[in-house]
Amino acid sequence: MKNIDSYTHVRGESLFVDDLITRQDTLQGLVFDSPKAHGKIISIDYSKAKNLKGVVKIFTYKDILGENQIGGIIPDEPLWAENEVHFCGQPIAFIVAESELIAKKARALISIEIEELPVITTAKEAKEKGSFINAPRSFNLGNTKASFEACDYVYEGNTFTNGQEHLYLETQGCYAVPLENGSIKITSSTQGPTQVQKTAAKVLGIPMHKIEVDVIRLGGGFGGKEDQATPWAVMAAVAVQHLNRPVKFMLNRHDDLRMTGKRHPYESTFKIGLTKDLKINAFEVEFLQNSGAAADLSPAIAERTLFHATNSYFIPNVHTTVLSCKTNLPPNTAFRGFGGPQGMFVIEAAIAKAANALKINKRLIQEANLLAENDEFSYGQIATQVEVKSSWTSAKEQFKLEQLEQKVEDFNKKNFRYKKGISVMPIAFGISFTNTPMNHARALVHIYQDGSVGVSTGAVEMGQGVNTKMLQVAAEILGIHQSKIKLETTNTTRVANTSPTAASATADLNGKAVEMACNLLIERLKKVASEMLSVAKKEIIFREDHVFINAKKSSLLWEEVIAQAMLQRIALSEKAHYATPIIHFDKTVEKGHPFAYHVYGTAITTITLDCLRGTYEVDAVKIVHDFGKSMNLGIDIGQVEGALAQGIGWMTMEEIAYNNEGRLESNALSTYKVPDIFSAGKTIKVIPLKTDGNTLAIKKSKAVGEPPLMYGIGAYFAIEHAVKAFNPDYTSKFHAPFTPEKVLMGLYENKSETLNH
Repeated sequence: MKNIDSYTHVRGESLFVDDLITRQDTLQGLVFDSPKAHGKIISIDYSKAKNLKGVVKIFTYKDILGENQIGGIIPDEPLWAENEVHFCGQPIAFIVAESELIAKKARALISIEIEELPVITTAKEAKEKGSFINAPRSFNLGNTKASFEACDYVYEGNTFTNGQEHLYLETQGCYAVPLENGSIKITSSTQGPTQVQKTAAKVLGIPMHKIEVDVIRLGGGFGGKEDQATPWAVMAAVAVQHLNRPVKFMLNRHDDLRMTGKRHPYESTFKIGLTKDLKINAFEVEFLQNSGAAADLSPAIAERTLFHATNSYFIPNVHTTVLSCKTNLPPNTAFRGFGGPQGMFVIEAAIAKAANALKINKRLIQEANLLAENDEFSYGQIATQVEVKSSWTSAKEQFKLEQLEQKVEDFNKKNFRYKKGISVMPIAFGISFTNTPMNHARALVHIYQDGSVGVSTGAVEMGQGVNTKMLQVAAEILGIHQSKIKLETTNTTRVANTSPTAASATADLNGKAVEMACNLLIERLKKVASEMLSVAKKEIIFREDHVFINAKKSSLLWEEVIAQAMLQRIALSEKAHYATPIIHFDKTVEKGHPFAYHVYGTAITTITLDCLRGTYEVDAVKIVHDFGKSMNLGIDIGQVEGALAQGIGWMTMEEIAYNNEGRLESNALSTYKVPDIFSAGKTIKVIPLKTDGNTLAIKKSKAVGEPPLMYGIGAYFAIEHAVKAFNPDYTSKFHAPFTPEKVLMGLYENKSETLNH
């Protein structure tokens, strides 16, 4: 089945927040934000802005009737700053005007005096000054101290991975409308409708049932709209509460870039110990997470970094620690992979460090330490249904890895200006929210009198094709054509108390709920059909819009069964609740079984480097990926390709830059580079790994949103391989992204030989 949104997408008919027809009395909102990264607010003069014709009201924290607090995990973030500002772009006031143009003119008329305070921009500086979001977390397995003493080789090093801008095509936005009796409907571009509802109710000082949140679809999210869509919706809701008029607020691109959090930059130090047979015996790492000025989702992201710190490898002795460092940057937030990529990069860098020192192929160390059945992760979960070695072997054999390596070596011997690089990147990524109580979902299914069906879930469609998968589940179980089924918008009134669409778990959780609801309906309808045909209930199957008896098509139509069910007053609506079984985690001992299952895979990346310019091209990325039993291979391969491009971008060119004053310098697409079609790989080949799937995945079809992003890490090490082929004296920095500028410096670092060939 094709993505059900594809038809409206290509015709430009798909609706987003900005496409909604608004009421004639709709007002426009705009944020006045801090021009300084840290300081005390001495004075703000709103008088000129307030007097501008067309300005209706300027809202500040003084107008909040509830609590001026939007922090989720830790309540440490006000909706609007009160006496201090903690990052450039922090919202201070909300201008509501007759038009966006008037609001912009008003913003320019506001003057503010701030007494500047010291600014922290890096995690390392935050650690030195003792500036943290919360207490550090550590995972332990075995005894690293004693194990290092038994190692034949021990290496230490540092890594850095920069942040990443989400750059969703649809910027943050919302449309809030007053309803009767103080209720408000918010149409929001959010991955977390319940979070918007809950936070709006808290800030407005009203019960949650007074707030209805509706999500049509998102023009991309990637984690950036999990929690950070919330403040904009809440601001609009506050304005509606006071003015009783609709308020629309869409951030322009520059405001969105300046005021929103990114993927977390990480500064890390590692120590790795190996035996002579290349077994990794011990591994230690300290992750310094640049959290920004408030917690947001940083504690949860830090936790997932620990969960994925050893990637696809079994290491018997592990000690990992993460510190969430408080800085004066916008609060960093969820981004595809949710801390996992930052963790995986470090273990790959540590292996590369060892391989470089030993002057051997990195993959020999990788191959010697791949995870096996019943191995233990550092967090206590025992690995089962492990597909690490099978995906590695399959990739090695199908893509003829050794021949590829030989071709690269031969090319490099024959060419001076151009060098090729190759790398292998295995992945093992856990699927579930690591906060166990979040692993649940509900579905509501209505069968209408004419036999058509409406399905409501807590899943938010943001381009990943989740609505298509929900439709597939319903159509298969009900035995009717997809045209008879409509996926409703995601609405807190129809389906309440939802977890956000995140963690790659949305299709599993919501799909299982849809499956349960449809099965309950079918059981009732089988009884009706059996009576109509005078056959046993167990002989009844619904398929192809008909009733089948013992796999033989009858003349009885789906619509006729529904009509009879109505006459018999049979319930044709059903709700279901699904909670993932077996998962648990005890944070007091940092042990448990937090993941329903893992997704595995292996990517082989080859690149060509221009040693004169420092530029490079990704020649090919060849992947064997564990889809389980994919229920929609077209959508799933699309997710792999998109995630891969995003991962390559993070590793090679997407460079977030703040100056020492905490001001964003990569604040436009002229200064922030993202991959285009030519950056993503001339050839991308994805082969599904043959497996039995996993019963905790919907239809045994494994999650696919986040795991493939980590394949992009392979691009970094392929580039490094090419640089070292040109300059054997190059010292690996493990500083990502590996931009052409960094490559060029590395090519000629300590190099006496010149380009005289």
